[in-house]
Amino acid sequence: MAAESPLPHGRPDPAALFRPGTALAPPSSPRLAPVAAPRPETAAMTILNRYLLAAFLRLFTLALSAFVGIYLLIDFFEKVDDFIEHQASVTLYLAYFASKTPLIVCQVVPLAVLLAVFMTLGGFSRTSELTAMRAGGVSLLRITLPLLSLCFALSLLVLAANEYLVPVSVRESNRLLQGELLGKATQAAKLDRLWFREQGTIVNIRLALPEQDALQGLTLYKLDSNAQLVTRTDGERATFAAGGWNMNGVTVHHFDALTGEVSWVEHPATLPLVIDKTPADFRTTTESNEEIGISQLRSLAHRVKAEGYDPTRYLVDLHGRTATPFASFIMAFLGIPFALQRGRGSNLALGIAISVAIGITYHILQGILIALGYSGVLPPLVAAWAPNLLFGLIGVWMMLMTRQ
Repeated sequence: MAAESPLPHGRPDPAALFRPGTALAPPSSPRLAPVAAPRPETAAMTILNRYLLAAFLRLFTLALSAFVGIYLLIDFFEKVDDFIEHQASVTLYLAYFASKTPLIVCQVVPLAVLLAVFMTLGGFSRTSELTAMRAGGVSLLRITLPLLSLCFALSLLVLAANEYLVPVSVRESNRLLQGELLGKATQAAKLDRLWFREQGTIVNIRLALPEQDALQGLTLYKLDSNAQLVTRTDGERATFAAGGWNMNGVTVHHFDALTGEVSWVEHPATLPLVIDKTPADFRTTTESNEEIGISQLRSLAHRVKAEGYDPTRYLVDLHGRTATPFASFIMAFLGIPFALQRGRGSNLALGIAISVAIGITYHILQGILIALGYSGVLPPLVAAWAPNLLFGLIGVWMMLMTRQ
């Protein structure tokens, strides 16, 4: 008898399973893919990271609150005479100091980071937790990596605050102090596209250069009592000398009072610019570049260069505003070897002393290098980033010298 042919695709005939002598194979159960269990090492490191960061954030919050409180207290005693003299309300008090808080926070974050890193690792060393971590095979780099990553993120956050939050808050604090309290006229801190009114004349200045006692690209619109345009005066440049301004490259358009059309044009070689402002007034509004965002400062530097003037000062400020936020990351890098070298001998008083000393040294060095950048001795990029580079190299050297 012919052998039974299998069904298509090589499948056996189901009827053959019921013939005598046919052995039945045990039913096969479908195999499930094995589920990978989390590695114990990964879970342990996640728990350790959370523990380290939680301890750091607690101390960082306390340190930041303390430094901000001390800063505000000092500023209060400096301004209290003005507030009392002008009978300022409590609301003005609170609004002024609230508007100053973002700038203060950004300035003291590096000190708070340094103190928090010092006390976090110092506390782990005192309680032998750091020794237990090392005995469990966790390297020093692995222990400190979460702290360094968080501090780098803080640096980026401060950088963003310097661009978007700090300029707005500083302008508001200056408006409250100069405008509402002292009664002085204030204007936004900027050097280009300035507009203001001066005794019936609307003045537009394309670019102010207070360091050079000069104004560039002036347009003056003189109005009569009916707000009708009388003259339009355009000047290429105005310089301040002998207590007054003089414009060069002047064109004056005179308008007819009835038709509003240009009646005649004159081109005097020079013309006095009668405004109640000196170069110091323009410098006052821009003296603190915290009122200017980083992108606006970059645009201003390019504009000054395009006008044919030296943009060194603005480039130094631009790179300085970019480099300073990363001091938080550098301070964390410095705090690690300091804490590990002190070991069990670390305490709060020592941590505060070291943090303040390093912070003062950093700012003194930064001020010296920025001044050298202003004078042209150092390139703007070097003048701004050299403090971070120097302190970072010191941190690397101390890390290498720290016992493993």
